[in-house]
Amino acid sequence: MSSHRLFRFPKPEWLNSPNTRTAGVYLAGALFSLGFFFFIDASTYSHSSKNGSNVHIKFVDWIPGICSALGMLVINSIEKTRLSADSYSYSGTGVAWKARLVLFLGFALMAGGLAGSVAVLVLKYVVPDYPLPTLYFGIANVIANGLIMLSSVVLWVSQNMEDDYTYNLAL
Repeated sequence: MSSHRLFRFPKPEWLNSPNTRTAGVYLAGALFSLGFFFFIDASTYSHSSKNGSNVHIKFVDWIPGICSALGMLVINSIEKTRLSADSYSYSGTGVAWKARLVLFLGFALMAGGLAGSVAVLVLKYVVPDYPLPTLYFGIANVIANGLIMLSSVVLWVSQNMEDDYTYNLAL
């Protein structure tokens, strides 16, 4: 076993498969769409005639989802190789710390989105003691932001897997 490994157990061979990478991308897309399905379902139900309360989903409920989606875009726009390599080829010196800063901001956006959805759930739905059909609006918001966060992590890991099976063409 090589001495530069962090953990004692070796990495499984199936992680280097192109099918694993493709499955990870599809899984991330399914999680993202399922998250927005929950929130859009709650949003349409809140404005339907079947809603028995005066509580509706407003723009305040959308802000955490917007933050999580922007965080997902920021995180997945960064290549994993930029986090550890300081090269002069892109934007001068300090590429690694710039990439780490942007990655931190992306995770902060997603964490803020998840925390905001929990805050909206507690302040708007739990504290006034609304019954379950109305409480579902806040629960769907938390589920949506959690699934968006999970899909972002799955997509970032699957996109930044080892490219042992791909060809790099250089002219």
